[in-house]
Amino acid sequence: MAGSSKKVIYAALAGNAAIAILKFIAAAITGSSAMLSEGIHSVVDTGNQVLLLYGMKRAKKPADKQFPFGHGKEIYFWSFVVAILIFAVGSGVSFYEGIHRILDPRAIENPELNYIVLGVAMVFEGAAWFFALNEFRRAKGKWGYIEAIQRSKDPTIFVVLFEDSAAMLGLAVAFLGVFLSQITGILIFDGIASVVIGFILGGTAIWLAWETKSLLIGESANKVVVEGIQNIVKKTAGVEHVNELLTMHMGPDYILVNLSLEFSDSMSTGEIEKTIAMIDQQVKAAYPPVKRLFIEAEAWCANC
Repeated sequence: MAGSSKKVIYAALAGNAAIAILKFIAAAITGSSAMLSEGIHSVVDTGNQVLLLYGMKRAKKPADKQFPFGHGKEIYFWSFVVAILIFAVGSGVSFYEGIHRILDPRAIENPELNYIVLGVAMVFEGAAWFFALNEFRRAKGKWGYIEAIQRSKDPTIFVVLFEDSAAMLGLAVAFLGVFLSQITGILIFDGIASVVIGFILGGTAIWLAWETKSLLIGESANKVVVEGIQNIVKKTAGVEHVNELLTMHMGPDYILVNLSLEFSDSMSTGEIEKTIAMIDQQVKAAYPPVKRLFIEAEAWCANC
């Protein structure tokens, strides 16, 4: 998963960096507000991909005394920062620029250049979006798209997919704004397009923040994993009852598990120790992301 995530991010990074330069050149020559907003959009996306790569690198740091469970949640933190940047910088600047141009509209010079740059941008963005979509399809398996996003514990792929989807939509809006301003002579269409791009970026940022929030706080493992662990434990000889099963993702590929079990009263201390070791081995073999597993031997209390 990490290798696929990096490929998606590198593809998006290369495309956005090249496109940003072209958009700013076109905006400077033509004076288009929508094109300027799109240039800012691409710069924000480029910066976001750098942050995601940095987060992935930080997440690989080994555990230490200060962070005994590792640094896996770094990727969740930086994904959340990406959402904030899209909202604050991308959406905020697009709104500002759009409203400014609506209040003080200006004619777009040489609009044909905008069409050329937007066309090239659509090709680059389309290729990055298609690559991200294919990787996301491969990762989601049999789940639906919305369900896969909600279940996913690796935000990097769907963050890039969201960004690329918003970019494609933003390019279409920018094209429409420039086109309508040219054919109608109503100059505020360019500014309106910039405001709409701001709405697109704002909506994308809010959705990304919502999806990464639960991961940052401490989301449990998927239902399939939880039920699988429970089945392994229930089938283990000597286990009378599963009192409690708690899981939490410390990173995309790091699950922390805490089990409270009631063992048979006839078992000796040595037998309980062997059973605990066997459960630990079986669970980690069945679910490799489970890195740490803690088991407590407690009597079951129905009314507690």
